Amino acid sequence: MNGKAESGIVQRSLSAHSSIGLLCCALLYLICVTGTAIVLYEEWQRIEQPAAPEMTSIDAPTVQRAIENVLESESDRATTTHVFVHLPTPALPRTTITTDTQAFHIDRDGEIAVPEENAWAEFVLALHYRLNLPATIGMTLVGAFGAMIVALSISGVLAHPRIFRDAFRLRARRGDEVSTVDWHNRLAVWTLPFAIAIALTGSMIGLFYVSGGSMAATAYSGDSEAAIAPIFGSEPEADATKAPLANTVPALAHMASQFPEIRPSYVILHDPGTVGQHIQIVGLHSQRLIFGEYYAFDAQGHFKGTAGMADGTIGQQLAASTYNLHFGNYGGLPVKIAYILFGIALSVVIATGTFIWLNKRERRGVPSALLRSAWWGLVVGVPLALSATLAARILVGNEAPFVVIFWLVCLISLGVCIVRGTGASTAEWASPAKAQG
Repeated sequence: MNGKAESGIVQRSLSAHSSIGLLCCALLYLICVTGTAIVLYEEWQRIEQPAAPEMTSIDAPTVQRAIENVLESESDRATTTHVFVHLPTPALPRTTITTDTQAFHIDRDGEIAVPEENAWAEFVLALHYRLNLPATIGMTLVGAFGAMIVALSISGVLAHPRIFRDAFRLRARRGDEVSTVDWHNRLAVWTLPFAIAIALTGSMIGLFYVSGGSMAATAYSGDSEAAIAPIFGSEPEADATKAPLANTVPALAHMASQFPEIRPSYVILHDPGTVGQHIQIVGLHSQRLIFGEYYAFDAQGHFKGTAGMADGTIGQQLAASTYNLHFGNYGGLPVKIAYILFGIALSVVIATGTFIWLNKRERRGVPSALLRSAWWGLVVGVPLALSATLAARILVGNEAPFVVIFWLVCLISLGVCIVRGTGASTAEWASPAKAQG
């Protein structure tokens, strides 16, 4: 093989390597932007369906009546294995009942009001959770990127010994690569605890499918429920024999009398209308990071114990705290606003980090105009695509093809920036030439 051919192979390999690196940065940026948007998950649901009935509380008999009404509306009761009743909470003051096939908002009398229509919020959540990929693949990939953020944060600190001493040194007015580096480093320092916490919890959530599946396969003969039982508690043995519907009233009454400081947020009815049916109530614990504790009841509403999320092993309490810590579901609106600001800052860190990388390539004499244009297309395209899907929800409705719209707008933005060379002109403020001048 002659030198010219070898040089061509090396050049193509470098180009492929750079493209893969840019793709990884793009997915990392996408995860951060969508994570910032989904902090307001409950608020988006209220915006999507403002006319749905709202209430601060609902009594136990009304909950039972609502469950019965929803189950009577099921076209095939045999396919209904779970009934989830979302009780009013400060963040989402609505009563919503979800089965395996449908979901309804409930009015104050326990009657079915309107179908639940929050497809846009669910789309953004799924995009953040699994990048619109199959659950196992998508969540594993997102979990791996969470680990990548941890590695980038730690390596960034180690690579810049002065990074904390210069935490408030910001040369924003220079308008060149130095200001880009300063913005990147300063925001990285200011968001470091947040970035590590979010990345670690994201990794735990995303990689749970892999670790849980592997544990089930190796230690529990493929039984996934048995594998997670030490954390989330075990369920009674199923019995599909038909039986009268379970009564949730005594269970809710028990919670009110025996655990008055605990606010129920969910009532879960497992295998309704069978001998094996049982009830779980998720109770919110104030001043705790855990998403809640599982309180177990039999079909007659007799209390059977808790899973241990609030007072069990350290591992259980840690597992129960990851979700709220990751999404900012504690402390109310002020915490959510802080998460949004930190999320925007983390997105800027990723965007500027890629520009810094491109600048270094150009200083080494490696052309990066195409990659720079592509990166501008993605940086602009992701928030633009999210805005387009929200506009589609408002104008078209709950059935709008959000996935198609999102990725189409991203591709259009990418194409326009590449064709018009937006990167070359727009990024002049960050060009190496200016930095050297």
